[in-house]
Amino acid sequence: MSVRTAAAIAVVAGVVTTLLPLSATTASAAPAADDHAVLRTEMGAPVPSGPLSRGGATETFDLTVKNPTGKAVEYKPWLLLDPKGPSLLDENDVVFKVEAVDAPATKSSVGGQDGEWQGLFSPSAKGPGAGFDIPANGKMTWKVTIGLGANYPTNNGDFNFTATSYNNSVAPGGADSHLFKVDPQIKTGELKTWFKQVNWGQDGQEPRAHLDLNYQATGDGTFGTALATSLTLSHPGAQNADFRLQALIDGRWQDVNAKDSRYELPRIAKGFGAASGVHTQPLRLSLGKDSKLTKRTVITMEAEVRKAEGNTWPLMTVPVQFPLVPITEPAPTEPTTNPTTTTPSPSPSPPPSSTSSSAVQQAVATSKGNSNVTTTGSSTGSLATTGAGSSTGLYAGLAAALVALGAAAAWLGRRRRTNA
Repeated sequence: MSVRTAAAIAVVAGVVTTLLPLSATTASAAPAADDHAVLRTEMGAPVPSGPLSRGGATETFDLTVKNPTGKAVEYKPWLLLDPKGPSLLDENDVVFKVEAVDAPATKSSVGGQDGEWQGLFSPSAKGPGAGFDIPANGKMTWKVTIGLGANYPTNNGDFNFTATSYNNSVAPGGADSHLFKVDPQIKTGELKTWFKQVNWGQDGQEPRAHLDLNYQATGDGTFGTALATSLTLSHPGAQNADFRLQALIDGRWQDVNAKDSRYELPRIAKGFGAASGVHTQPLRLSLGKDSKLTKRTVITMEAEVRKAEGNTWPLMTVPVQFPLVPITEPAPTEPTTNPTTTTPSPSPSPPPSSTSSSAVQQAVATSKGNSNVTTTGSSTGSLATTGAGSSTGLYAGLAAALVALGAAAAWLGRRRRTNA
């Protein structure tokens, strides 16, 4: 018995409500106590023997359920099919029918649990979800018919078929199984999906994370339907992140909008297989201007890959984590060698001075806007701005007088030296 089938059997207690309609989930459908897990199932050899083929002949085998105890035990049939290969099965991919041999008239159906194909049957008189009362020290027998539908996936091969019960009435180790071969024999592979973190940081003026989402199939055969992928994005805390997701489609970046918090990516066409090589979907993500995140934050992106049609249970889920920072205004470029001209504010109040220690600047004067405002540069890089006030004229007059007095004194000195 495979690990996947064994795990499914181990959780039968939680299966009833998902397999059956609500009308069938009565008290009688509750899991039996451990002392009722006593039944044993036996599967006869399939007739005719040999491998099954897609759309070909079916095979039948006897299924017998035995009760070795001294009281009747209810049996709720559960036949699990565990295929080898990456595709999940649709209901009509497998032919399934059950007829009573030494049991009440029986009606069969096909169900699913966590994407897995399952065969069910119940007494015709009681309807779906009802069980069979296996008498004390007695048994019941059914004839089971099984085959492959024409659309059984080409990348799936042989499968195990296990007969157990979903009310936990079969004893541990008491579930019989049979391996059915599928013709033609193939090398079964898997679907691999992974993220590659390309880079993140400034992309122009916007912080972005660039990632590649890769797909690769191995083994023989191909997927019979297109593959769909949906992305979910999350981050710690309750703040709005305002995610901006884009995918490279037809050679250009295009927005991918969320629907019910999921981002649907372009589908991979039907027929994807090993010969297709690695399929890469480039992605990039940033935080929009409505984001309430104020610092570097770790983002979780999760890709869920599934068949686009039929059984759309996820084939796999792949997560990745990476950091993002919010959008910020670009920092001003610092001058280096050339003189800098600044345009002062036309406000009547002089703007505050600003400092820069990265370069030596020359004094520059401008006359844009308010003609009374002057900007100068010092040798330390400081910029000082002064505005005209009521004392400007007085200071200018004193300065002119001092200059005139100095000139006169110099002229008198030269004259004295000449006369001497």
